Amino acid sequence: METKVTNDPVVAIAGVTGAVGAEFIATMDRRGFRVGKLKALASARSAGNTLDFRGQRIVIEELTEQSFAGVDIALFSAGGDISRRFAPIAVKAGAVVVDNSSAFRMDPHVPLVIPEINAGRIRDHKGIIANPNCAAITALVPLWPIHKANRIRRLILSTYQAASGGGAAAMEELAESTRASLNGETHEPKVLPHPYAFNLFSHNTPIDPATGYNEEETKVIQETRKIFEDERIAVGVTCVRVPVLRAHCEAITFECERPITEAEVREILSGAPGVKIVDDRVRNYFPMPIDASGQDDVLVGRIRRDTSDPSGHSISMFVAADQLLKGAALNAIQIAELLPQRVMA
Repeated sequence: METKVTNDPVVAIAGVTGAVGAEFIATMDRRGFRVGKLKALASARSAGNTLDFRGQRIVIEELTEQSFAGVDIALFSAGGDISRRFAPIAVKAGAVVVDNSSAFRMDPHVPLVIPEINAGRIRDHKGIIANPNCAAITALVPLWPIHKANRIRRLILSTYQAASGGGAAAMEELAESTRASLNGETHEPKVLPHPYAFNLFSHNTPIDPATGYNEEETKVIQETRKIFEDERIAVGVTCVRVPVLRAHCEAITFECERPITEAEVREILSGAPGVKIVDDRVRNYFPMPIDASGQDDVLVGRIRRDTSDPSGHSISMFVAADQLLKGAALNAIQIAELLPQRVMA
């Protein structure tokens, strides 16, 4: 689609009061993303409140069908139902939508984009560009350069997903339940289905009774194939919620078509965009959520031969990434930065 935005676009954020909405604003500011005007959109209960943006007080408006008049770029992070209702309205009003929900990811007419992998797909949009699942982004940024060099034919993932993946409410529940537990008090979970403090459990998305996979796992499988444009890749994944406030981790084992060594993987990843190697065996220092939080890069370490595969085709590694940044807001802003611009007279 040839829709272009101005070099000082009017930007709307739908879901501005959520955890990702706040990161949209911080990321735009940190990266110097040009904004002619910001429209802050949220539910009726937040309307009338204000937020700071580049020295200005922005009044939060209720998200309605009239919110997108004159908007060039609309960043959505308000849930799938909101996206399905309002994203087409925004497109009809002339905006390009970058959507952080799962609403459009598997739509064959909607590009699913990680800029380090398939930025060229942005030009195929018909008004909506989908931001991938956070667990998928965390794995695929470091796996893509390896896949290009030596096709990955099988991938096994185990995720350790932080409260940030559940939004501000889940983060607050972790903090509250931890305080209660340390004080010897009981805390009834309201956001997540199980006690969160000092506990971990299967990702809190519905389980398919036929396959036994939860929705998060299915998303990772489907999105990997779409982004890599490789329906043959075999993907097995287990997604787990862990009592970490921010930043996801993943244990990854992949099998390539040809033999591959630790040294080759290190060389490939040392120059890969969006990747930082953290792999100190002497100090036993590897990617951790505490280090990934607030960082743009995906941290990669524990790079080692998978000794269960005597053929030498498989490597295991451990990664960590900030779910609110590269897993959500940063990836969306990177997409917006690559939208074609038209210079206004």
